[in-house]
Formats: sequence, C-alpha cells, structure tokens
Amino acid sequence: MPAPILPPDLDKVRHTPLEDIQGLSLGVFICAVGITFLAHLGFLTGWSFGIVFFLVNLPFYWLAWRRMGTEFTLKSLGCVAALSTLVDRMPTWVHLGEVNPVVGTAIFGALTGLGLLAVFRHRGSLGGLGVVALMAQDRLGFKAGYVQLIVDAILFAVAFFLFPGRVVAYSLFGAVILNGVIAFNHRRDRYIAP
Repeated sequence: MPAPILPPDLDKVRHTPLEDIQGLSLGVFICAVGITFLAHLGFLTGWSFGIVFFLVNLPFYWLAWRRMGTEFTLKSLGCVAALSTLVDRMPTWVHLGEVNPVVGTAIFGALTGLGLLAVFRHRGSLGGLGVVALMAQDRLGFKAGYVQLIVDAILFAVAFFLFPGRVVAYSLFGAVILNGVIAFNHRRDRYIAP
C-alpha cells in the first residue's frame, strides 16, 4: 500500500518577499479591474471610491494588528492604499463602452474574487470585512466566503430600502459570485505559508 501524501512542511513553502510583492500586486490589480466594471455600470457612489474605501478601512487596522499580526496588517494597509489609488486612476487608463449589467457584475464578482484569493494567499487583505472573514475562518473554521456572504446579505437587505432595487439586485449578483469564488477556493491549510 503506498504511503499517504502528507501536506508540505509549511516552513519549506514560505513565500519570499518578492513572491509576496508579486502576488499582492497582481491580486490588487485584478480587484481594481473588477471594481472598474462595477463603477462603469454606475453601481458605486458618486464619491471617490479610493478615498471612501481607504477611510472606511482605518478602524480595521487595529483589529488586524491585534488578531492577525504586524505582517498581515502592513500588507493589508499597502493593499488598501494601492487599490484605492488604482480604482480612482483606472477610468483614465481604461475606457469601457456599453456593458451589459449582468455580464459586468459577473466580471466584477469573478475578477474581484480571484484578486482577493491572490491577496489572501500572500497573507494580506483588502481590510474591513476581509479581516473579520479571515479571522472567522482561522479561529472558527467557518469559510471566509460564507462570512462575507452573510454580511453582504444583511447589507443588501438594508440597501433595498435606500437604493433602486435594480442597482441592488445587480450588485448582489456580483457579490454572490465574488463570495462564491472565495468560499469554494480559499483554504489557508491548502496553500498558504504561515
């Protein structure tokens, strides 16, 4: 009978700083492209996404530092700053034509989910809910994608009273895809080095 295949020794698969920079940069860039589709469809507020996103995430850095450590917090801060800048600059670099809302929100969900996977793999986050979701997965074993989906469901239920139903429905569709990508594909024990 063949010997069972054991998971690799995590000390031997630790990412190098160059691998982390590459992985985090690519993840943030993919997320920025995905969010650009959502913005193009008019599903974001009229305010600067970058400034609002950066400011909303400030309170979560203390939680990240206390619960996830300095490395995670610094990587997350860098990712949030980079995403804030990229999303605000992307419309000057990429000009989209007519985009079907169903396809556009699907592109948003798929790309942003894949980008988040890359960020998570290199021990970073895009702040906010991502910090809480990763903590729940690490501490409770409850998948990060499911945590985000539950919180998103609550937020979208409230949003139906504040925004046009069409906009909320499309945004919810994109969020389901995004969180599905994370829920089905993210397991720290499968590929992330400590």
